[in-house]
Amino acid sequence: MTQADIPLPLQGFRVLDFTRFLAGPYCTMVLADLGADVIKLEQPGSGDDSRVFGPFRNGESYSFAQVNRGKRSVCLDLKQPRGLSLAVDLAVGSDLVIESFRPGVAARLGLDYAAVSKARPDILYCSISGYGQTGPYRDRPGFDIMAQGLTGLMRMTGTPGGRPAKVGFAVNDIAAGVTAVYSILAAQLVRSHTGAGQFIDISLVDALLAWTVWEAGALFGRGEAPAQTGTRHRLSAPYQAYRTADGYVTIGAGTDRLWRRTAGALGCPHWCADPRFADNDARLAHIEELEAEIEAVTSTRTTASWMEILDAAGVPCGPVLSYDQVFADPQVQARGMIAETDHPIMGTIKTLGQPAKFSRSQVRASRPSPWLGQHSREVLAELGLDTAEIGSLEQAGITYDAHPGMA
Repeated sequence: MTQADIPLPLQGFRVLDFTRFLAGPYCTMVLADLGADVIKLEQPGSGDDSRVFGPFRNGESYSFAQVNRGKRSVCLDLKQPRGLSLAVDLAVGSDLVIESFRPGVAARLGLDYAAVSKARPDILYCSISGYGQTGPYRDRPGFDIMAQGLTGLMRMTGTPGGRPAKVGFAVNDIAAGVTAVYSILAAQLVRSHTGAGQFIDISLVDALLAWTVWEAGALFGRGEAPAQTGTRHRLSAPYQAYRTADGYVTIGAGTDRLWRRTAGALGCPHWCADPRFADNDARLAHIEELEAEIEAVTSTRTTASWMEILDAAGVPCGPVLSYDQVFADPQVQARGMIAETDHPIMGTIKTLGQPAKFSRSQVRASRPSPWLGQHSREVLAELGLDTAEIGSLEQAGITYDAHPGMA
C-alpha cells in the first residue's frame, strides 16, 4: 500500500466552522489538511472579515487564502429564520461545531452547545474567544494584541528599557488555534471510546499563558517577573544573536561544554578562565560584559564566515534572516515548507507547507481556499434541497455565491 492509498487521518469527519480572522480558521485549516470536511459558514456578500485583507489577486485575498485552504464555503444569512434553520441542520449533521463569536451570541442564535447537543448528543463543540466563556472579562471583545498585553508578553518582548513590543506575528491567535486542534482530537478520541460528545472552551489568553513555561518557573520559583531581554535567554548564556560584519549570528551555548567550544571557536579560550564567565550563573550575572566581549570578536567577520567556523566546532549557531530570505534557505526548501496550489480565480498561488512529516499518513490540502459561497449550492443540495428551493434562497439573499457562473 502506497502513502496515497492510506486514508487521511480525519477522513469522514465533518466540521461546521463559524470562525473568522485567524485563531479558529487556523484550527480548521489544520483539520482540513488532516482530511476533515470543513464547511465554512459565512455571511452573504461579506464573509470572513479576513477576506478584505490584502494583497489581492483578481479580487481574492492572498491573506485569506493562507489560512482557509481545503474548506468549502457556504453562505447563509443567520438573521433570517430560514438561514438560521439551515445552519442548525448543518450543525446537527456535523461531528464538530466550532465558533468564535463573543460569548452569548451562539446561545442567542440557538446554535450553542446546549441547543445543538439536544439534537446531536455526541456533538463536539469548540468555542474560541479572547478570554474564554467564564471570568469577569468573558464579554469583552478580544483580539491578539489584547491577549499579548494581558499575558505579559509585550512586557517581556523587545530590548531592555524599550517600549512594550508586540511579537512579530499573531502568536496568541496561533496558540489558540493549535490548542483547539489538539483539544478537538483528544475529545474525538474520547468520543470514539465512549460515544460521548463534549464542549471545549479555548481562550487566546489561556493558550498563550500555557506556553510561558520558563517565565512561570522564574516567577513561581524566584519571584522574578520576566523583563525585556532582547534576544537573550532568561536562563542560559551565551544564548542570543550577536552582531557580525554584515548582520547577526545566533549562538546557543548555555552549557559549560558548549561554552568552551564557543570560546575556542572565537579564538578566545582564555574566557573560560575568567571568573565572570566561569559557569552559567556567572555568565548571566555578567551578561552585558559577555555580550560586549563576544561582539567585539563576531563583528570582525561575516555571518557566513562565523557560521562555518562555529558549525565546524560543534557550536549551535544560525543566521538571522529577514522573512523574505527564509524561503530561499535550502533547509526550508528541502523540508517542503512552500506549497503551491491552483486556485480557480487567483491562479497558481503559494501557501505554507505542512510542518509535520508522517512516515505513513498523507496530509494535504484537498482543495484551495474557496471563493465566497463557492459551495453553497453543493452543500445545500446535500441537505436535500432541490434546485428550485436553492434558487429561491438566493433570490431572498439567504444564501449566496460570489461567482455563480463558475460553479
